[in-house]
Amino acid sequence: MTMIDLSYIIPHMIKTNTDNKTEERKNRFNGEAIMLTKEEARKHDQIFIDEITATLEDRTVGHGASKHWDSMRKNLNWFRQHNAKAYMVLLD
Repeated sequence: MTMIDLSYIIPHMIKTNTDNKTEERKNRFNGEAIMLTKEEARKHDQIFIDEITATLEDRTVGHGASKHWDSMRKNLNWFRQHNAKAYMVLLD
């Protein structure tokens, strides 16, 4: 019995869009939008939560002293490394 090689078809049969970019976010200054995964959207939102929290906390602990700046920088760095396009559109 001869086997027919159909392996060339398989890549087309596999769902390639595993990113599930279902969450839209917009640049707060220019309104440019980009679609993100749920994980990316959570990290994006956390950046702004940390920014607000750090700004408020700095009023009592001193400028730049809030621990929330570190969390914000961590998520910014994550975007630079894992989705540079979204970083450039939304956060740069």
